[in-house]
Amino acid sequence: MYVHFNMKLPGLEEVKVSKVEAINGQYHVHIEVPKKAHQCPQCEEWTVRVHDYRTQKVQHLKVFERTAFLFYRKRRYVCACGKRFAERNSIVNRYQRHSKEWNQALGLRVVQGKNFKDTAAQFRTSHSTAIRRFDEVTAPTLQEVSDLPRVIAIDEYKGDTDEGKYQVVIADGETKQPLDILPNRSIETVKDYLRKKGSQVEVVIMDMSYAFKSAVQKALGKPIIVADRFHFCRYIYWALERVRRRVQQTFHDYDRKKCKRMKHVFYKRYEQLSEKQKWYLDRYLGLSEELRKAYELKEAFRSWFEEAKIIGQEKPHQVKQSLYNYYKTVEGANMKEFRQAVQTLKNWQTEVLNSFALNYNNGFIEGLNNQTKVIKRNAFGFKRYDRLRRKILLHHQYKTFRHFQLG
Repeated sequence: MYVHFNMKLPGLEEVKVSKVEAINGQYHVHIEVPKKAHQCPQCEEWTVRVHDYRTQKVQHLKVFERTAFLFYRKRRYVCACGKRFAERNSIVNRYQRHSKEWNQALGLRVVQGKNFKDTAAQFRTSHSTAIRRFDEVTAPTLQEVSDLPRVIAIDEYKGDTDEGKYQVVIADGETKQPLDILPNRSIETVKDYLRKKGSQVEVVIMDMSYAFKSAVQKALGKPIIVADRFHFCRYIYWALERVRRRVQQTFHDYDRKKCKRMKHVFYKRYEQLSEKQKWYLDRYLGLSEELRKAYELKEAFRSWFEEAKIIGQEKPHQVKQSLYNYYKTVEGANMKEFRQAVQTLKNWQTEVLNSFALNYNNGFIEGLNNQTKVIKRNAFGFKRYDRLRRKILLHHQYKTFRHFQLG
């Protein structure tokens, strides 16, 4: 079946299309390059003498969701010196069976697509070809970091690669862009990396990990360490949760089960509760004076936290004094769960106060980790750490550029 052809296909703007056929659900496009003078690669003389023609079958981009093949009628020129050589073209590279446009599109899709298997199916090729193309384009394209910026954020995520169960992501604390991914979370790995590239680092944002803190201090001396707000706030909420679990065991069986189902009312802001939720909250607080006291301690911490976010940069001493007052309130309540939580705050007090004085947090890097988990799930995991690293970093780097030219 012949098809009338009056349109330009991507990558074929400079060729002559002699025939287009639709055969067994495929598009067969017969093309050739206009004849012109070529320079001999051996003696560098110009020639227009054609030695012979050969037809090369090349897979191209899909046309209307149908596999397209180019049947390229390729010339071989012959020079006066006797050298025979193929004509130069913009269609396909030497020794390739896929067009340049096809390779370009596949190179972009293997980075931005869900996984290699789905991408290979879209391009009507093999899984191994998609992986090989990914390795070819990502190694030279990835922008490596030579020196870390002034403010960095560090966090870990579960990667399950051949290098370790957990990997460490390092991001720019001001631009929110991921900078690098380390193969494992050991102190030596983090320390060696920071010593090599962290000469300009002044501020480090992290969760409350003693391993990270030790590695940062050994590698960078005395940088300003900022504790992430979510990680130190949850100690107070965990204390309230432990009190609730302990106290509800003394309730009637119905109230015990209902209190467990309605546990969210203890953690939400009171002003955001519905009338029904307020009724349940008041009921359970009325059943236990100890639970009411724990709830009041949580609310006192929340009030301090909200005030610290507002005045932390302008009045750090007032924030510090208010935190001391909260310590005294917890000591007066004499509840072991909250005393343990406050002890953790005391151990990290400088880093906690730095989060308000400098107004930095690690929230954005948790979002990066969520995207990483989605990428890993879509691909059903990555065995090789280097491929996972390039996949994640290029996924974010591509967002800042509208067009990429891949070889």
